[in-house]
Amino acid sequence: MSTFETVPRSLKSLLKDSHRGDLQLPEFQRSWIWDEDRIKSLIASVSRSFPIGALMCLQTGGEVQFEERPIEGTTGNAGGKKPTHLILDGQQRITSLYQSCFSKEVVRTVTARHKKVSRWFYLDIKKAIDTPTNREDAIVGVPEDRIVRTNFGRDVVLDLSTQKKELQNYMFPLNRVFDYSDWDFAFLEHWELSKDEFKIFKEFKKTVLRNFADYQVPVIRLGASSSISAVCLVFEKVNTGGKPLDTFELLTAMYAAQKYSLRDDWIGTARQSGRKKRLQEFNILQQVASTDFLQVVSLLHTKTLWNAAKKAGRTGRDLPPVSAARQALLQLPLQAYKDHADSAERGLATAAKFLHGLNIFRVTDLPYKNQLIPLAAILAELGQRWENSGVRDSLAEWYWNGVFGELYGSATDTRYALDIVQVPHWAVSGGAVPATVADAIFRTDRLDSLRTRGSAAYKGLNALLMVEGAKDFRSSQTFGHTVFFGESVDIHHIFPQHWCKARGIEPARFNSIVNKTPLSWRTNRILGGDAPSRYLQRLERGGTDQPPIPGPAMDGRLLTHLIDPVSLRGDDFERFYDRRKAALLGIVETAMKKSAYRGEGTDEPEEDVPDDED
Repeated sequence: MSTFETVPRSLKSLLKDSHRGDLQLPEFQRSWIWDEDRIKSLIASVSRSFPIGALMCLQTGGEVQFEERPIEGTTGNAGGKKPTHLILDGQQRITSLYQSCFSKEVVRTVTARHKKVSRWFYLDIKKAIDTPTNREDAIVGVPEDRIVRTNFGRDVVLDLSTQKKELQNYMFPLNRVFDYSDWDFAFLEHWELSKDEFKIFKEFKKTVLRNFADYQVPVIRLGASSSISAVCLVFEKVNTGGKPLDTFELLTAMYAAQKYSLRDDWIGTARQSGRKKRLQEFNILQQVASTDFLQVVSLLHTKTLWNAAKKAGRTGRDLPPVSAARQALLQLPLQAYKDHADSAERGLATAAKFLHGLNIFRVTDLPYKNQLIPLAAILAELGQRWENSGVRDSLAEWYWNGVFGELYGSATDTRYALDIVQVPHWAVSGGAVPATVADAIFRTDRLDSLRTRGSAAYKGLNALLMVEGAKDFRSSQTFGHTVFFGESVDIHHIFPQHWCKARGIEPARFNSIVNKTPLSWRTNRILGGDAPSRYLQRLERGGTDQPPIPGPAMDGRLLTHLIDPVSLRGDDFERFYDRRKAALLGIVETAMKKSAYRGEGTDEPEEDVPDDED
């Protein structure tokens, strides 16, 4: 059975339905945004009976219940009438035509340069019936007072402030196209029933006004029985020109129909801050989006259903799916959101604290933003048990395997489900190793190709070095939270780029993570572009604001970065590189609690894009 039908509707009837409130918008539809030029182009198409595309509507009263809102500018639905149809595609066109051709209010729009303006639209009668003329040239937009001025407002070039002046200038008000009989009579009376003017207006009615009266719009109507997934899929297929519709907006519209404001809960109100603001108090959660939060809620909700089914004796494929996929979010009941939202928020806040313990403080240093989703769900389920040192160690093992196995780059929904099902039990009670830990493989030669900040493993190694106790070359401070931010710590070259380039060392090699380490900006300034042997001498010699550093003490600081002091002091890049690569591999293996793969690599190396930190 077909889920839709296509019927032609007259433009006039559609605008009347909009005015009465029979035709409205779902709340998730974005505001009307068309500028003056696009409105004129649309009017020109209708005035010449050119197609403007189909309108797609959803019949109300079925399974899908969205909060609705009137079409912008409509004034006839003061009583809050419930619509019979909601526009899924065609809002910009219908709103533009309603405001310019039907409404008796001035049109609030913008220019092509996005300057806010108020416009009344007119049809220049003589230009409109002049066939060679571009029809858009016959459509005139005038300010709210209906007077067009130039020379900084000193000169009037067109005055339509009264009907008499409209008639005198052959300017027909566009919002009279469906009701022009009085204006027609006034026009002929003004020109004293002149045969020439009678002929002009007759031609205007025949070639322009009749096109508005007779204009038919194809309307694709989705039946009330359409499912939420079908509605969303259809909407996105037809809405290719706009921003993709996200699940938060859809759920906002559906929950609003149940008198609950999801937007207020997330964004907050004038009286109370929302979850977004509270979470963003953690720097590392600055980019957590509303849909990320919903995915955490969905994992907790579907895991609860999974637990209940398992307890009831269901097994295997008979268990309900655990999911944070789009479809699961669209089916998230309001009560489920209310039940799990607080836990999801606590889980994300706890995730920030957990990551701080791994020396990951800033969102820019987060290896995988999307790994926050299962991490938050896992921590929410664990509750206070995550504070147990053994549980924390297991969580760190899972986390580093995800990072260095580079497992969260794509196709993550299945992994999220496995993580929330497997990791909490394993972390607390042991048993079967989670798939993320089992699947992760780190190749030895991957260290050679880690060169850019975009790589999760690159960021992970930087954090691991700080976890292992790396000390700043100059100050000997470890990179805890206070030092990290107070000293503007970043990752920098050990053998400077300038020195390496001068000696013909390949960028692919000297830009590798093997030749980089976390340092404060002050220390990096001292390093400059000189040979390591020279900048080490400067550091050891000290200065006016820096005491001397004994050689053994400097060697100790280098060792905290897994740097061989002999190689560095001897400016021996190759020996340094080989030894540090082996040492870095060692801390990765310790973090993952497994050996790296030492066979031949299969992945393409990263694009060689040097960092700009030096």
